[in-house]
Amino acid sequence: METRLHPRFENDPAARIAEDALRACVHCGFCNATCPTYQEQGDELDGPRGRIYQIKQVLEQGEGNASTRTHLDRCLTCLNCMTTCPSGVDYNHLVAFGREVVEQDCPRPFRERLLRGLLLRALPSRWPFRAALGLGRLARPLLPPGLRRRIPARRIPARRRPARGAPAPTHQRAPGFEHGRVLLLDGCVHDALDARINAALRQLLAARGIEVVSVAAAGCCGAVEHHLSAQARTRQRLRRNLDAWQAELTRGVDAVVSTASGCGVMLRDYGHLLADDPAYAERAAAFSAQVRDPVELFDDDAIRGLGIRAPDGHPPVAWHAPCTLQHGQGLAGRVEPLLQAAGFRLVVVNEPHLCCGSAGTYAITQPELSGRLRQRKLEHLEAATPGRIVTANIGCQTHLQSGTETPVEHWLTLLARHCP
Repeated sequence: METRLHPRFENDPAARIAEDALRACVHCGFCNATCPTYQEQGDELDGPRGRIYQIKQVLEQGEGNASTRTHLDRCLTCLNCMTTCPSGVDYNHLVAFGREVVEQDCPRPFRERLLRGLLLRALPSRWPFRAALGLGRLARPLLPPGLRRRIPARRIPARRRPARGAPAPTHQRAPGFEHGRVLLLDGCVHDALDARINAALRQLLAARGIEVVSVAAAGCCGAVEHHLSAQARTRQRLRRNLDAWQAELTRGVDAVVSTASGCGVMLRDYGHLLADDPAYAERAAAFSAQVRDPVELFDDDAIRGLGIRAPDGHPPVAWHAPCTLQHGQGLAGRVEPLLQAAGFRLVVVNEPHLCCGSAGTYAITQPELSGRLRQRKLEHLEAATPGRIVTANIGCQTHLQSGTETPVEHWLTLLARHCP
C-alpha cells in the first residue's frame, strides 16, 4: 500500500521499517480471518487490516489520536496474522511503532496512567511483585472461588530422590552442545509464580550432561516495558541485561533460554530493538542469534533416552500452544511429539491457533475481552475432558488456570515429574 511519510518521520528509522511493512500489505484480509479480536468484536478497526490503515494515517498525518490508541490497545500482538499473511507483512514491528507514536501524542486518562505506571514498576521487579503476591496468597483461602483462582497457589520444586532400581544419570554431554552450557533467563517474576518450571529445565538438562547457568544481576527481559510502549525504558533494560550477561556469553554458551515462550520472543528481538545503537547493535544481534526455546533443546530420542514415561492409566492431556511459541517463534508442532514420545495421550483441540487472551499485560489492561477469549479457549481445551492442560508460557498458564479447576502446567514440569 502506497504511503507518504509525514516530515515528522522522514529521519526516523522505525518509521522507515513501518513504511516497508505497509508497502508489503496487499489488503487481502486473510489476517482478519485468524485475528481473535476481529472475531470477537466484528469490527474492521479491531482487526490487523484495520489497524494497518490506522497506522498508515498516523504516518501520513504526523500524529496519533485517541481512537487509534483504543484499537491498538485491543491488539493482543498474538502475531497470528503474521503466520497467515501471504505477503510477509512485519506487523509485529509495525504495531509497536504505531503504539509508541500514539503513546507520545495522546496523554492517557489518570486511571490508565496509574495502572500502567504500577505495572511498569511492579511486574519487572522481583520484590514488589513477590510481596504483593505473598499478601494475596495469605488472603487466598478467604476469597470467593472466582477471585481465589486469580491468585496462583505457591508452586515450589519437589525434592527428588532416585527411585529404587532407577539407573543413575550418565551425565554424558548431549551431542550438539559444544560448550555443554546454556544461559537461563531467570531474573523476572517467573519463579515467584511457579518455581517448578526452571527447576524442571535444570533437571532435564543435567540428566543430559548440560550445565545451566544464570546471572542474578540480570532482570526482566524487557517484555513488560515493551508491551506498555515504554520504549526508552525497554532499551535501557536491554542494555543493562546485555552487560550483566556478557561474562557468561564470553565464556561460551550453546544457547540462551527462557522457559517462558513470551520472554523468548522478546529475547529474539534484542537485535532489532538495539539495531540503531552503535555501542550495542552488534552484541544484541549476536545475542538474539543464540536464543532458543527449550523445545529446541530436545528431540524424541532425547526424551526416550532420559527414560521419561507416562505411567499406565495417565489421563489424556490437552496441549495449549502459546501464540508466542507458534506464531512469535515459529515453533508450532514441536512440543506435541515430545509429549507423545514420553507416552502421553493428547486430545484433539479445536482452534489451536487462537490466543487465550493472556498476552503479557493484556489480561490486566483489557480484562473483559481477555476473559472472553479465555473462556472460548477453555471450552475447546476441555471439550474432551482431559486430565490436565499443558502449555509453554507462564502467562498463559496462570491466565488459563484462573478460569478452570483443571490443572494447568508447563510441559517441562510434566516431563520432569516422570523422569527417573
